[in-house]
Amino acid sequence: MADPATVEIAVGGMTCAACAARIEKQLNKLPGVEAAVNLAAERAHVRFAPELADVDKILATVVKTGFTASVSTADTHAEEKARKLAAYQAEVKRFWIAAALTLPLVGQMAFMFGGNAGAHDDVLPRWLQFALATPVQFWIGWRFYVGGFNAIRGGSGNMDVLVALGTTMAWAYSAVVTVLGLHQHVYFEASATVITLVLLGKILEARAKAKTSAAIEALVKLQPQTARVEGKGEQSGELVEVPVATLIPGDVFVVRAGESVPVDGEVIEGSSSADEAMLTGESLPVVKTVGAPVFAATVNGEGLLRCRATGVGSHTLLAGIIRLVEQAQGSKAPVQRLADRIAAIFVPVVTGIALLTFIAWWWFAGDFTQAMVNAVAVLVIACPCALGLATPTAIMVGTGQGARAGVLIRNAQALELAEQLQVLAVDKTGTLTEGRPAIADFLPAAGLAAPELLRLTASLEQGATHPLAAAIVQRAKTDGLSLSLPQGVVVTAGRGLAGTVDGQAIMAGAPAWLDEQGVALPESQPWRHAAYSVVAVARDGVWLGAIGIADPLRSSSRDAVARLRKAGIDVVMLTGDNAETAAVIAREAGVGRYEAGVRPEGKAAAITRLKAEGKFVGMAGDGINDAPALAAADVSFAMGAGTGVAMEAADITLMRNDLRGVVDAVDLSRATLAKIRQNLFWAFIYNVLGIPAAALGLLNPVIAGAAMAMSSVSVVSNSLLLRRWKPKE
Repeated sequence: MADPATVEIAVGGMTCAACAARIEKQLNKLPGVEAAVNLAAERAHVRFAPELADVDKILATVVKTGFTASVSTADTHAEEKARKLAAYQAEVKRFWIAAALTLPLVGQMAFMFGGNAGAHDDVLPRWLQFALATPVQFWIGWRFYVGGFNAIRGGSGNMDVLVALGTTMAWAYSAVVTVLGLHQHVYFEASATVITLVLLGKILEARAKAKTSAAIEALVKLQPQTARVEGKGEQSGELVEVPVATLIPGDVFVVRAGESVPVDGEVIEGSSSADEAMLTGESLPVVKTVGAPVFAATVNGEGLLRCRATGVGSHTLLAGIIRLVEQAQGSKAPVQRLADRIAAIFVPVVTGIALLTFIAWWWFAGDFTQAMVNAVAVLVIACPCALGLATPTAIMVGTGQGARAGVLIRNAQALELAEQLQVLAVDKTGTLTEGRPAIADFLPAAGLAAPELLRLTASLEQGATHPLAAAIVQRAKTDGLSLSLPQGVVVTAGRGLAGTVDGQAIMAGAPAWLDEQGVALPESQPWRHAAYSVVAVARDGVWLGAIGIADPLRSSSRDAVARLRKAGIDVVMLTGDNAETAAVIAREAGVGRYEAGVRPEGKAAAITRLKAEGKFVGMAGDGINDAPALAAADVSFAMGAGTGVAMEAADITLMRNDLRGVVDAVDLSRATLAKIRQNLFWAFIYNVLGIPAAALGLLNPVIAGAAMAMSSVSVVSNSLLLRRWKPKE
């Protein structure tokens, strides 16, 4: 069976949560399809089995449900934006026409409310009121009829159904009274004003929703459009300016002082510094010398850099960030489920309440006109839009702000989970410490010189990627030692490695591991109480010595731990190092609880034990050996400079190698969830109070329409307040 495929669908024509729920329901009926529809982003994230469904069938289903649909990719962003802008401008034009036609009717209503006329007197002739209201009802308001028809055809209702029903009742009653010449009040002003106000609300909502994706827009704009590459063939030796889209891996490009890096690459000549704040949130420039990576859209400092392209197009770090943020913005938080369930039954329930209101008022009060007015008010006050926008708008703004601060959130569920964090388990190397260990001591066996111990160990460690191995190899190169190429290297993750160097069987790793392999360790074990990590070495099964390696604590770790504890989060350090080293680092970092000598599988087991205590447990790490623990945690954080394996296993990626990013992620999660709860409260309370008030005759349909139009705007505007969130210094 083929692996599941995913596709992002841009959906047009959604007006409220019921629309999103209907599309989601129809897509999920397709065999092998899982879909999540985001009203705020106007996107459907679809996961499907290629042998059971395809993109064409998915698009056709959305269209059949009554909406427009197209595949959304990084290349179609500009086209989608242009299409939305054109639709928005057309909507604004229709609004102004509606406003011009409605304004005289509003004047008529104001005159009546002012007490200057009798109950049925008209400032405007009724035929003129009819002439003004009819194009508003059936031309400007045609979108509500189309949307309502599609919704009913699809077996559900939406906001369009409510608006179309309510305004049509008011217009039709008024038209009958006008045509028959009855001495009854007409409600042309109510129908026209409601449509105009709802249209205004949708325009304001669209403007506000556009701001929720500002972070994505900003990231997309950062990508340079051209690059200076070294010419080939006849242009060899020249710098040629070409579109970034034409670059391929291996191309050599030049970045001058102050310019943006066009694609991901590696410095092959020159030295400078780069401002990587847009990726990591770190304001300090990063030094770039030969061999250093550079990333698309970061800004080169004072020097000239010659680089070789390593990642282009959709394979750059920037493209990956944009992709991750878009996926997160399109995902659903568990807290949204209640709103979705209510939205699914909202319109039928409201229609039923409006019908009961009409019958009750006509039956008990004997007043058909009042019964109709109150039923119309019920229909237009009800707003499923606010319910549908409460969660996704906050998620979009929150994940966008996170991306600006170098906190990449995989999905809305991870954002919600981070708020619940009670215990954070952290790896030591590369998380609490610098991750750039250096040799602190040599403990060679009798008769062996320290340089020879270093040479043999470094030769073998060339076959490993662990930070301790890198420290040993780097020291050997610094000392000018000539290394041999190891043969047959076998790595035991988190324990050690073995291979052949110059025809000799060399083993290097944790002392306990060598002991398990049958190597006789010295009885004194001089490293037992040393405050550093120990790499023990054996040759042909015989003890050869040990190398002590120290990894200094990050300057920010103590502050990060203190801030985590202040936020009510306990910190537990898990490390494969010996107890002495673990104790020193824990004391320096302010960590009160730690476990030393923990193997990779032991870290996952430690997480399981913490969870068994009834705690909500997070894990922060950066290495391959952290991946099992990251996967076992309730919510996991990968340090950005760590391995791709760790980042794939994590819920939240911290682009900076700084544990304070966890504090930022938790703080952002709490701020976002607070906004979601506020939004849901106001959306619920608005409908809970508004619908009964309308049913009891306490709301004029025009006031009800204005309130409905503004409810969605208020929810989106409240979400936009999250843009004020910034990482704490």
